[in-house]
Amino acid sequence: MKTREFYKNKHSLSAKFMIITIMAPGVDSGDIRILRIIQDNCRLSAREISDLTGIRVTTVFAKIKRMEHSGLIKAYRAVLDGGKLDVGTTAFIFVAFSLKSENKLQSQRKVAKMIASFPEVQEVHIISGEWDILAKVKARDVDSVGKFVVDKLRLIGGIEKTLTSFVFGSEKESTVIPI
Repeated sequence: MKTREFYKNKHSLSAKFMIITIMAPGVDSGDIRILRIIQDNCRLSAREISDLTGIRVTTVFAKIKRMEHSGLIKAYRAVLDGGKLDVGTTAFIFVAFSLKSENKLQSQRKVAKMIASFPEVQEVHIISGEWDILAKVKARDVDSVGKFVVDKLRLIGGIEKTLTSFVFGSEKESTVIPI
């Protein structure tokens, strides 16, 4: 946490203002400015980021390399339009987990990893509530999602039941973290 205090004196009146910025350990305000920019456009050069932030090019480059090495920046990816690639159907599949399958104990994390291994699956989350796992799937059409659920997903030991919800339209899909 960084704290900066500003004092303002006007006509013998003194006022104290405090600004508190909360950041992750090892991340400074320059890092945050760089991260905001590359979340929006990761194709910018260190020179362009330097121009936008006022941070020296060598410092920008070093900060990005440090954040990549530490795992803060995980990857750089293109965001594709599934509809134009004939995989325009999105479904969220709720999965109920059963601890015992075929008389042996199952690990919920292992089941989630098995679900994540399928190419149709974009995201897998272990969740709270009535359901145990939530998977986001992209496929060509409703029939393709159905085949995935019946012929692949439900064959994984430890899955008790599933519930599939299809997306009719998406107003926002983003990987941006509000920092």
